[in-house]
Amino acid sequence: MDDEEADLREQIFHNNVREQIIFLLLFILLYLFSFMLIEKFRRRDSEDYFSVDEDEVKVYRISLWLCTFALAVSVGSALLLPVSIVSNEVLILYPNSYYVKWLNSSLIQGLWNHVFLFSNLSLFVFLPFAYLFSESTGFPGCRGLKGRVYETFIVLALLGVVMLGLAYVISAWLEGDRSSLDALLNLWTYLPFLYSCVSFVGVLMLLVFTPLGFVRLFGVVGGVLVKPQFLRDLNEEYYVYSFEEDTIRRRINTSLATGVGYISPEPMYPDRGDISASINPNVSITKDIRSSSAIEGKTPLLRLRNGALQAGLNERLQKIVAMRKEVENQRKTSSLQRNVVYPLAMLLLLALTTITVLMVLQNMLELLIGIKALPLSTRQFTLGIASLSKLGWAGATLEAFLILYLHAASLTGLATPLRALRLLPRARRTPLARIIALCAVLLAHSTAQPLLVKILGITNFDLLGEFGRIEWLGNFKLVLLYNAIFAATVTLCLARKFTASVRRELYNRFKWLADIFTLQEDLPPTIMSPLARLSTERTGTADKTDSNHAKIENEHLKTD
Repeated sequence: MDDEEADLREQIFHNNVREQIIFLLLFILLYLFSFMLIEKFRRRDSEDYFSVDEDEVKVYRISLWLCTFALAVSVGSALLLPVSIVSNEVLILYPNSYYVKWLNSSLIQGLWNHVFLFSNLSLFVFLPFAYLFSESTGFPGCRGLKGRVYETFIVLALLGVVMLGLAYVISAWLEGDRSSLDALLNLWTYLPFLYSCVSFVGVLMLLVFTPLGFVRLFGVVGGVLVKPQFLRDLNEEYYVYSFEEDTIRRRINTSLATGVGYISPEPMYPDRGDISASINPNVSITKDIRSSSAIEGKTPLLRLRNGALQAGLNERLQKIVAMRKEVENQRKTSSLQRNVVYPLAMLLLLALTTITVLMVLQNMLELLIGIKALPLSTRQFTLGIASLSKLGWAGATLEAFLILYLHAASLTGLATPLRALRLLPRARRTPLARIIALCAVLLAHSTAQPLLVKILGITNFDLLGEFGRIEWLGNFKLVLLYNAIFAATVTLCLARKFTASVRRELYNRFKWLADIFTLQEDLPPTIMSPLARLSTERTGTADKTDSNHAKIENEHLKTD
């Protein structure tokens, strides 16, 4: 018995060591990937890294390491469900293989626990410490690196007290029986509650940004791939843009060399921005009749004075060069890629989005009927027993791919407000404070991704560890309402995306007709719009034709 117990302890020890080594190797890979990603975007100048003060360099390095750690944890959180699903299918396909014996339930469970722990530490400790440490200056009596460390710890402790007090107030408001003194002193119980609040905010973010990302992905793929050009002659367009580029360059060089005005090319209108346009005061009569009447023949033209003409020519040159490069790229792309790859990519995106919506609708029906349970789960899951999908490994692979697709769509949608606020990272120009803020946003986004997938019913894989013990996941009305809003929002976004061109064309046609009728009412009697003249001529012609037909009929009647 002693030998058997010793062997069992030795086996448990070796299994634990093997799992820790695997965790360490995975984390090193994620850390290296995150470090290369941050190195691509971080700013390299005297304000950040290349400082004369050694303390500033050390502070910058420590803050950067903490940001890299948080980004690695966020990437690991995004890969939790796909890795778990694939591991389960691998164990089912190869149950007795020697090469996959290290892949077991204990390893996956430990991976979920580590990600949950590190995400909490990164979100509530490491990232706030990195920001406060980079902004600290030290106490008056204690300068240097040590003083900055003391100041950061004190401010972080005060911030922690505020957060714990806020968590106690919210929990007391939600659950009155927890507002006792014992609950107040048990501070460790508030960390999962705080994470539950942050995950709820992250899930609400995903509800907004994921449908928007589905629509944005079509534009992103359309910008990367070359669209098919069925009714265009790319060679002709390329030569036209090339000749116009050469012409504008010669005109700019001539104006800079001589310094005098010239008649050719003709001056341009500042409101139209067209250099090669002819001077015709009547071209804007359908656009704004009042402005043209107020000008009364005096057209505000861009002259050579004050460099206005050179500025307009340079602006036009930049547009022509951009259009010429675009057409050149289209010429270089093979017809196979233009006519086959682009339509297939668009169909793939549409199919994945449609499958996602159908799975969400199916999940809603199963929740209403009572076939499927709520995503709240506390039981242990054993890998390698049964497949998670009715389609076997193919269905499980589709689920893993849909999870990654959801993550890509949500990131694409998240980039839209960041671009509007000018917070997107730029290569070698992103300061440290913005990197810290973006890492915090990505961490909250990635840790909420498993919750989103489980709420929508994309997979049957249970949330392991503390992820499955978040209390608001057991609220039936909240989960059902979330599914309904997600399905409706995605459907409306897709309908708006694919009918936008038709609606825009109808709007332009109705607007043109409204402008025509408005011009007919506002113009003086001596000025008539071309449409009114044309309609009058057509009416007169029709009346003459009718009178001629009447005369001919009368003559026939008289003859008879």
